[in-house]
Amino acid sequence: MQTGTIYIRFYAELGDLLPPECRGREITHECPTGNSIKDAIEGLGVPHTEIDLVLVNGRSVDFGYRVAAGDRVSVYPVFEALDISSATCVRPTPLRETRFAADVHLGRLAGYLRLAGFDTMYRDDWRDAELAAVARQERRILLTRDRGLLMRAVVTHGYLVREAGPRAQLREVLERFDLWRSLLPFSRCSVCNGGVEAVAKTEILGTLPPRTAEHYDDFWRCGVCGRVYWKGAHFRSLCDLLMPPRDLGSDRVGLGLPG
Repeated sequence: MQTGTIYIRFYAELGDLLPPECRGREITHECPTGNSIKDAIEGLGVPHTEIDLVLVNGRSVDFGYRVAAGDRVSVYPVFEALDISSATCVRPTPLRETRFAADVHLGRLAGYLRLAGFDTMYRDDWRDAELAAVARQERRILLTRDRGLLMRAVVTHGYLVREAGPRAQLREVLERFDLWRSLLPFSRCSVCNGGVEAVAKTEILGTLPPRTAEHYDDFWRCGVCGRVYWKGAHFRSLCDLLMPPRDLGSDRVGLGLPG
C-alpha cells in the first residue's frame, strides 16, 4: 500500500483532541493514499462525530473522499452561527429531537440530564457495540469519554465529553448543544427516565418515611418505576445546578417540579 503526505489543520475546539504541539497549526501527516479522509482524520485521534465540515484543497468533501498525496485538509467542528448549508456537511442532518444515550461511565451525567428533562438512555451493562446500535436505531446523541466508541462507523451523532466531574459534564453538554432554553427540570425520573407527575399525598402515604410524611405535603411520582419525589434536602442544590447562565436570564427556565 502506497503512502503519501497530506497537510491537515483542525480548527476551534477540535484542537482540544490533539497533542499540544499539534494545536492551532497545520500538521504534516503520513497516511495510505486511497484511504478515506475519515480514516485519516480518526487516525489522528479526532472522532468523526465531532466534525461538521471538511475542506480538501479548498473544496468541501464528505467522509468518503479518498486522500491523495499533497492534499491540504481543513477540518471544522459543528458551527453554531455560520451558515454552511451550501457546503458538503459530513454528518447527517441534525436530529429533530434532542435525545441522548450515555455510556457506562456517565451514569451520574445521565441522571442529571434526566432531571433537566432530557430523554436519556443509560444502562451500566451496555457493551459498546450494543450502545452504538441503540443510539443509531433510536436516533440518539451518544455521549461518551471514549474516543474509540465515537469512531465506530455505525455512530452518526455523538459527542466526546471533556469534563471529568458529573456536574461540570452536565453544563458542558447543555452549552455544547445550546439546551439551556429547552430545560424541563424535574419532569423525568433520574433513575429510569420515565415521566414524573404530581401525586396526592394520600395515595403514597404508606410508602413514605415518617419524617418525610410529617414535613412535606407536595409529592411527585414516576409513572414507570413508581419512585416518589419531593422537595427535600437536595432540591435547592439541584436547582442551582440547573440554573442557566446569567446572560440567559433565570426567568427563561422554570425550576419547580411539574405539577
